Amino acid sequence: MSIKRQPVFDLDDEEQELSDSFDRGEWKSTKDLKKEINLAKQAAKNYFSEKEKISVRVQTVDMHIIRRMAAERGLKPHTYITSVLHQLAAGHIHIK
Repeated sequence: MSIKRQPVFDLDDEEQELSDSFDRGEWKSTKDLKKEINLAKQAAKNYFSEKEKISVRVQTVDMHIIRRMAAERGLKPHTYITSVLHQLAAGHIHIK
């Protein structure tokens, strides 16, 4: 008998399918876990170390709004802007 867990996060369709697949026991352990962990660590290190600086001029009124929105999330404005740009680039935010 399978126990249905309460969701901890709101998952998109792809994430939900992965979670369901795991719950059904369809995943298998890797033969060399340490190697896989090291590969994942290196990939994450490379991903977060590759950054490019940009300079953008923002209207003062927009910057006030950005500062407020960042503060509501406990972030610095530049961190919040980076997060929003990443979400846009990843396709999680759509502009019409």
